[in-house]
Amino acid sequence: MEYLYSAGATLLAYLLGSLSFAVIVSRALGLNDPRSYGSKNPGATNVLRSGSKPAAVATLLLDGLKGWLPVVLVKWFGGDYGLGDGTVALVGLAAFLGHLYPVFFQFKGGKGVATAAGVLLGISGWLGLATLVTWVIVAYFSRYSSLASLAAAVFAPLYYLFGDRAAWYVDKSILVVMIAISALLLLRHRDNINKLLKGTESKLGSGKQAVRK
Repeated sequence: MEYLYSAGATLLAYLLGSLSFAVIVSRALGLNDPRSYGSKNPGATNVLRSGSKPAAVATLLLDGLKGWLPVVLVKWFGGDYGLGDGTVALVGLAAFLGHLYPVFFQFKGGKGVATAAGVLLGISGWLGLATLVTWVIVAYFSRYSSLASLAAAVFAPLYYLFGDRAAWYVDKSILVVMIAISALLLLRHRDNINKLLKGTESKLGSGKQAVRK
């Protein structure tokens, strides 16, 4: 039965991850579809280009929530159903993949930074905090959101592997999933990497005009 419970939890996590909140929030607030302007990426950064900071903040929080929620639910209640760290890893990966390839939105999703952050926070608050601090530091000094995301993706598995063992327990399945998520984040940012190398990547607060209807 544990396998059925694990499979069910993984499927539900994927379906939750498939809720593209950039599109949902934009529709609810009467904004343009974020897939139709800017980077065409359905994520908080692109929603910000609409000129609506509340929409961008809501998208960021909800995208993070859908990564955090399935992980913590399995951690809190999974033990009663024989679910352990293996299922924690699976639901985290499933929620992340749902964001990247959402079944409700023709499998065309975002880059997954906020959802990945939510997964990390679910695994360990200290791990999530360390990764977020890395993002903030790199973004502050470089002014590149993409570079900050790339740095966070690289360091997150290292923080988990070499971090304080009293803060989080190193589980091989979780470590493998974290490496997979980091690799996918790097892959999804390949266009940004090319722009960074060419010096054409947009900086935070570069003053781009808002997208209007």
